[in-house]
Amino acid sequence: MLSLVTDKFEVRTAEVDERSAEIKMEEDGVPALRVSEGLAMLKAKAVFDSLSDEEKENTVVIGADTSVVLDNIIFGKPATREEAVNMLSLLSGKTHVVATGVAVFAGSGSKVFTEETKVEFNPLDSYQKTLIEAYCNSGSPYDKAGGYGIQDEGALLVRCINGDYSNVVGLPVPRLARELHDMLK
Repeated sequence: MLSLVTDKFEVRTAEVDERSAEIKMEEDGVPALRVSEGLAMLKAKAVFDSLSDEEKENTVVIGADTSVVLDNIIFGKPATREEAVNMLSLLSGKTHVVATGVAVFAGSGSKVFTEETKVEFNPLDSYQKTLIEAYCNSGSPYDKAGGYGIQDEGALLVRCINGDYSNVVGLPVPRLARELHDMLK
């Protein structure tokens, strides 16, 4: 997705205990819709801090984290089939928010923002239940926030979205491009 913005990038992972950081933010009263922003900042800062001073002057580090939020509860990645079925069933017939926090660190400064997209799932009728069962059998839900990917068969669970599709996939590309343009001009 980042290749839509630039073809000059490399992926680096940050050694960050996301779950512990998420729990700490919740204990500190950080609203669920802002937790992904805090995690993005933590990841981007860890990578930026690992750079030499010279690299910091010539490198832009982007960190992102996506959360699915319903009723101020974060729906993370399901660990089991039962958890995935339960999660997708709870989302059905409701509108949730996909919040992607993005942090950008560069020699010129830093910027943090959250993009929110509303996603409405189809009602939990017999067809939706059949789709959920098949989707959970596919193995797809287990590495995705909220247990679904709108870019795969999880799209069949969705009635409509209001906002940026790329944000639901995991990176709000149009907003990131604008923010980078404004930050680096």
